[in-house]
Amino acid sequence: MKEPQQIVPIETVSQRISVIKGYRVMLSDDLAELYQVEPRALIQAVKRNRNRFPDDFMFQLTVNEAISLKSQIVISNTGRGGRRHPPYAFTEHGVAMLSSVLKSPRAVEMSVFIVRAFIKLREILASNKELAYKVEEIEREQKTQNRHISAIYRILDKLIAEPPEKPKEKIGFKVD
Repeated sequence: MKEPQQIVPIETVSQRISVIKGYRVMLSDDLAELYQVEPRALIQAVKRNRNRFPDDFMFQLTVNEAISLKSQIVISNTGRGGRRHPPYAFTEHGVAMLSSVLKSPRAVEMSVFIVRAFIKLREILASNKELAYKVEEIEREQKTQNRHISAIYRILDKLIAEPPEKPKEKIGFKVD
């Protein structure tokens, strides 16, 4: 099977994946930019098909989460033509569902690409867990070996500090 050509660098997509409420998500504005649609058009399509987006596919950030997010990324101020409502967050499944409600070839192509970015991120995290487990195992082995080496050094220190006793000469006559 031929590998599809990358639309945008996978790093660009993976940098836009955040963890909010314990979910790895992408924000509606970032998705709208990648899908090349207006953010309001994306949200409108989602609202028209709300039954396709359960809470584990998509949720709207609270005002406090949006304020916290504002300090981390650039979101325009309200009252100046910018955002008036907190953004929506889409999980991997929500991103896949977006392609069915947007229905453009670009949306389908980008959904597949973004889902692959989520999968790649999951693989990286899994390999990091395996690596962490191997490092822990090596550390445990190293501690055991350090205890053995310490015991050897203590024995050697005793032998060096206490010179061996000279054998006592036997009392009596020596016959040559």
